Amino acid sequence: MSATVTPSGEEEPSKEERLKSFLAEKAADGEMYFKSKFIADEVGLSPKEIGALMVKLKDSASEIEVEKWSYTSATTWRVEPA
Repeated sequence: MSATVTPSGEEEPSKEERLKSFLAEKAADGEMYFKSKFIADEVGLSPKEIGALMVKLKDSASEIEVEKWSYTSATTWRVEPA
């Protein structure tokens, strides 16, 4: 697996790291609820990619708590600082 390198020679964070950082920043002041389709543009990922990564983050992220909260036309996720 190769890392993506920016024109300045720096390694870009993985999609998972990018999403985890975004969520940690947004949830820094307390819990947040969101649907993947509403944050997709901000994170630069598709809603499908976000959904798959959220399942991973639920088990692996130590900085945030992730909970699949509800399903109404799309999954709503609940995130709070750990």
